[in-house]
Formats: sequence, C-alpha cells, structure tokens
Amino acid sequence: MTTTYKSPVAEDSAIAKASVWIEERTSLSGAVKEFGRKIFPDHWSFMLGEVAIYSFIAILLSGTFLTFFFDPTMTHTTYQGQYVPLKGVGMSGAMASTLDISFDVRGGLLMRQVHHWAALLFVASIMLHMARVFFTGAFRKPRELNWLIGLVLWIIAMLEGFSGYSLPDDLLSGNGLRIVDGMIKAIPLIGTWISFLMFGGEFPGTDIVGRLYSLHIMILPALLIVFLALHLVLMVVSKHTQYPGPGRTEQNVVGNPVLPVFAGKALGFMMIILGFIFLIASLFQINPVWNYGPYDPSPVSAGTQPDWYIGFGDGMLRLIPPGWEIPLGNYTLSLAVLVPFLFMGLFVIGLFVYPFLEAWVTGDKREHHILDRPRNVPFRTALGAAWMNFYAAMWAAASSDLIATHFHLAMEHVIHFLQFWLIIGSIIVFFVTHRACIALQKQDRATALHGHESGRVIRLPHGEFQEIHVPLTEEEQYSINTYESYAPVKPYVDPKTGKTKGKARSRLSRWFFADRVEATTPAEVEAAKHHHGELH
Repeated sequence: MTTTYKSPVAEDSAIAKASVWIEERTSLSGAVKEFGRKIFPDHWSFMLGEVAIYSFIAILLSGTFLTFFFDPTMTHTTYQGQYVPLKGVGMSGAMASTLDISFDVRGGLLMRQVHHWAALLFVASIMLHMARVFFTGAFRKPRELNWLIGLVLWIIAMLEGFSGYSLPDDLLSGNGLRIVDGMIKAIPLIGTWISFLMFGGEFPGTDIVGRLYSLHIMILPALLIVFLALHLVLMVVSKHTQYPGPGRTEQNVVGNPVLPVFAGKALGFMMIILGFIFLIASLFQINPVWNYGPYDPSPVSAGTQPDWYIGFGDGMLRLIPPGWEIPLGNYTLSLAVLVPFLFMGLFVIGLFVYPFLEAWVTGDKREHHILDRPRNVPFRTALGAAWMNFYAAMWAAASSDLIATHFHLAMEHVIHFLQFWLIIGSIIVFFVTHRACIALQKQDRATALHGHESGRVIRLPHGEFQEIHVPLTEEEQYSINTYESYAPVKPYVDPKTGKTKGKARSRLSRWFFADRVEATTPAEVEAAKHHHGELH
C-alpha cells in the first residue's frame, strides 16, 4: 500500500513560487538541509552559551532604540527636562539626553534598564560558559581556536560594557573614567600622550564620550558579531562535545537534530530569556543617573562601585600597598598601577595559553569530543578553582569599603585579609580542591565496584553483618568509568647528542597526574559483584 503525501503549501501558491525563485538563485536548500540534520546533545550546561546569544539579542534591540535619542556630546547645556531636582543644572549634552530618555521618552527608562541588565547577563553567561568549557576540557583539540575566540569575545564584551557604562557622563561613570585616566598616565613614557589623545586634552577633555560612543555602537558590536559568528561556525565544523553516556563515543553525537527539535526548543528558550530580562528590568532599578548628578571632578560619592565585571581591575588597584612609587629624576614610576597591570595580564594571558600548555605537559595530541568530569582531572579543576579565587579576591577588593562599613570592620583589616587571600588563599584553594577531587574519584571507584548503599543490613550464616548494595545502572556506570588513562610523559635521550631531554616537562607531567585514581575495568566490576554477594 502506498501513501500519498500532500504538501501543506500548494505548488502554485505565492510561497511556493517565492521559494523556487530563491532556490534557483541561491541553492540554499542544500545548506539548510545539511545544517538542519546537525545533531546537538541535550544538557543544561550547554544552555549557558545560548543565554549569552539571547541576551546579546536583547542588547542589540534595546541599544538600537536608545541610539535614536542619545546625544553623545560633551557640550555644556542647561537641563530643562521633566526631572525637577536637576532642572536648571548645568551638564553635558550626553547627561541631559540620558535624563530625557529616562523621563521624557516613552519606554525610554525601560529600554535603558533592559540594555543594562542584558549587558550584565551577557558577560555573566559568557564567563559561566567559559568555566564550563574549562572544567570539562572542551578546549582540547580540535577546539583550541574556538577557546581563543571565546576569550576574545569575553574581552570585547567587557570593553563594550565599560564603554556603554561611561556614556551618560554622570558622576559615577566620570569617576570610573578618572580611574582609567590615572592608569593610562602611569604607563612609562607614552601614558600622558595616550591620555591626551583619548580625552582630547587634559581630563575630562571634550572628546571622550563621542569616541566611546563610536566604539560602543559600531566598532565593538561589529567585532562581537564577527567573532560570535566565527565561534558558532567552528562549533558546527568541529561538532558539539557531549558528556559520557551509553552509546556516546568520540566518533558520534547523541542528541536532537537542529530542525525541528533543537530550533523549536531554542526559540522557546530565547523567549524565556528575553521575558526574564524585561521582567527584571521592569521590577529592579539599575544605574539611576539622576541620583548621582552630572560629572564634577571635585566630589566622589561614597560607596560607588563599577559594574561587577570591571570590579577586578579596581580591586587590584586597592590591594597594592602604599608607597610603591620610584622617583626617576623628573618622572615617578608608579608600581602601584603597573603591578596591577601585570597581575591582570598574567590572569588573562594564562587563560589564553593554558590549552597549549596542558597539551604539552600531558603529551596528548588526540581529538576529544567526550567531555571530562571535573573530578577526573584534579590538577585542571584545582587550577581552575584557584583562578576563580584569584579573580574573586580582586573583585571583592573593589567593594572593600562596603565590606568594612556593612560588617563594622576596619578598612585596613579588610584590605590586609584580601591581600593574603589573593596569593596564599589561591594556593590553599588549589590544594583543597585537588584533594577533594581525589576523594570524589575514590568514592566513585568504590561505588562503581560495589554499587549504591541501600541501608539494608543482613546477617550471614557465619555471623558476619553485611550491607546490601544496589548495582549501578548502565548510564551511571558510563558516567563514572568513561575517562581515559594517561601516563606521565617521560624524559628521553636525544640520539644525536646522547643527552637526556624533557626533564622539566616530565616533572610537570607527573605533577599533573599526581594521585589520580584510575577508572575501574569491566573485570574488576564483575569480580566485585561476586565478592560480597551484592544485590543484583
């Protein structure tokens, strides 16, 4: 018996004719068919990258609205808008237009808050996505380039956020720019020239808002779109990673096709994210520039903080002890600024080089499409935790004044503790996390061999008491035991010179694999089933 399928679109309809016309000129059907069959695995952690994309869409939509009304000029004007407390106050055109958007443009305040909240969510989701990639080893071959592109996206996103945060020319953003100006001027020889070039003269100058506006609405968004497109293309080309599980190998991807399953779920998730952003923007106030007033170099509001993702730079400046200046004739070398530059640079550069460093230390040049469980790579997980602690200590220092006032502590005590925790605390976090991963590995090995504790205890004929264990499911066995065994790289003798080489690499490799617990073999699992009479 044959079944005739009737197309939902008539062959002579306008839609069908338009589709044929487009296909004859572009041959898109092949690309759409190929992409539609692409398989994407289903796991909640993969949605972090989607959150970044959808929040970026909210940024573009709200930002486009705001460009129609914002005036990026530092020309002095007198405010005559609807906000009575500032009426008649002198300010820049940028600040006046920001107040007009907030109080005179219908929906303007909502769009401002949507734009700001979406930017915060965008950076947060990028950082969480990067953490997931790092801890699961998704940066390994063949995805090293995509890791680098993701890091560039993170840096551009922070620059985009800072440039937008500085546009209103209010007291808070002006103080932030003043800090940046001081950091730039501390650069030996060329710092003052760079500052004058950026600001159009001595700070605050007359040009910085217009230049930041060009960066914010044209150059940085264009770079974001380009690198985001590259990121997605490489993800499709390299195929998606997946967690260990039954039927999942390095050669396949288990999940749902893009069309219609994944696309439908993605569209629904995008609507949820956009709805969440609009909801939080409607209920929670952010950046009320009317409370701060226009920028004036003389006052500094108490308790002012930068947006959280920029806080680590401000915090690092606060952690440097006083007196770190070296007079050199008529010039003063300010280590109080250059050392934070060094620390922040090492923090970021370390993220860029780590995939290549790990591949060199482990000697692993294979392609990887199955993700690691963080506990199964203790060194990497511990290093990532130490990295996060280092960042968190810098970030917390940006709020050292608020910590001191809210918890009734001396400011010096807060700073001294954070100075200690920045270095020594990161070392402590590394070793505690490493031992915790080893302990979890040992627990997993015991569970794989003996199963879950059931809480049921029986007495054997010879008087021994024994707890009954429930065997693991097939999926649980896969998730616990699917990880590869590695051997530390050994030194080798160069046949030409007869000298032993690779000693440093060998020591690092042994440190990387130190105390790592090997996965159980099928023979060990089978033998354990009959050893104590576990429940089958």
